[in-house]
Order: sequence, then structure tokens, then C-alpha cells
Amino acid sequence: MDDTSAPVLIIGASSGIGRSLAERWRSSGRALVTAGRRDPGLGTHITYDATDHALPSDELPDVLGGLVYCPGSIDLKPLRSVKAEDLRAAFELNVVGAFSAIQACADRLKRSPGSGVVLFSTVAVSRGMPFHASVAAAKGAVEGLTRSLAAELAPNVRVNCIAPSLTRTPLAEKLLSTPEREAASAERHPLKRVGEANEIAAMAEFLLSREAGWITGQVMGVDGGMSAI
Repeated sequence: MDDTSAPVLIIGASSGIGRSLAERWRSSGRALVTAGRRDPGLGTHITYDATDHALPSDELPDVLGGLVYCPGSIDLKPLRSVKAEDLRAAFELNVVGAFSAIQACADRLKRSPGSGVVLFSTVAVSRGMPFHASVAAAKGAVEGLTRSLAAELAPNVRVNCIAPSLTRTPLAEKLLSTPEREAASAERHPLKRVGEANEIAAMAEFLLSREAGWITGQVMGVDGGMSAI
């Protein structure tokens, strides 16, 4: 089965990395289904709120070649300001939402040999950063979910995760709102700049492809060198 034979489902394709990936996927002529609160206008779309955890399975194709779960959060607060509700919200969106989507799609993915799931973490899991407690805790759980489901769904379905550093997306607008803030963020990276959505999308596209057919259970750092240098 080649990469074009079964559609890929991208959840959260209306902006940022998800949008970039959806555009790359569609422009190459491969089948695409999107899901989310907003329709990105790229073809078949399923209206879905990731915080409801009720992906309407009756609207999904019978076979899926891949699943990408893009919804995420950047809620940076000092320890004294983090409430239990903040932690619950981060886990609901990042962890429970991803788990529920995979659970709804697992049988459809198994029908497509070589299918892949791509989730998203953050460099803040491997690199301790102040004010990142809630998002790092949730994304750390996503990394554990990645490895656990990669083991459970093998050999039919591959499950991998991308851990970016700060990337120019609508979600990160506040962190890059002035030239001074962007310069300070860039300086923290060995490559001296922030990431671009298309760069993260390129890694997701690769992980979905047959060229990545021997990769599963991995957390891939796409972070300007921050996690390793």
C-alpha cells in the first residue's frame, strides 16, 4: 500500500503546524481528512472539539493511513499561580484528547499496512524550564503514551512524537510579540532562531511516510539544538 492509498486524518489543521502539514499533504495529491472546531477549507472536514473526546467515528473513513493530533497549549505560569484546574485542562487537551482520538481510529489504522500516528510534545519535557510545569507535565505524559501505544499497536501501526522548541505559530504569538522577545528566544537556541511551522510539519510528514517505516516509539527533537547542545 503506498502513501496515497488511504487518507490521513489531521486533527487541528486550521492553523500553525497542523495547517502547514495539511497543506503539504494535500499539495502532493495525497488523501486528507481534517477534524477540529474550524474547517481549514482543505477538503473533507469533521467538526470536532478535542476537549469533548468524542471523535464522531461514524464520519471517519473505514481505512486511515495516518493520524496526527495537533491540539496543544502553552500556559506558562509560576508555581504559585498554577491551579489544579490548569493541570486538568492541560491533561484533558494534550493527553486525554490524543488518547481518545487514537482509540477511535485504531482499528481503521490497523487496516492500512505501515500507517502511522504522530503526536506532539515539547522540548520543555527534556529540558527543565521555569513556568512550564503544567504543559511539561502533560506533554511528558504524551511521551509516555507514545511509547506505550507504539508497543501495543506494533507491528500494524507506528506511533511517534515530535518535541519542538518555540515555533512561530498563533499559539506562540505572545512569546514572540516584540522583536526583543523574539531575539531573546532565538538567543537561547544553538541555531540562534526560533522554529518555523513548516519545519515541524516536514518532520511529521516524514514520520507518516513509508521512508519512516522502521521508526516507532520515538520522540524526535526538532528544537534548534536546544535539547542536545
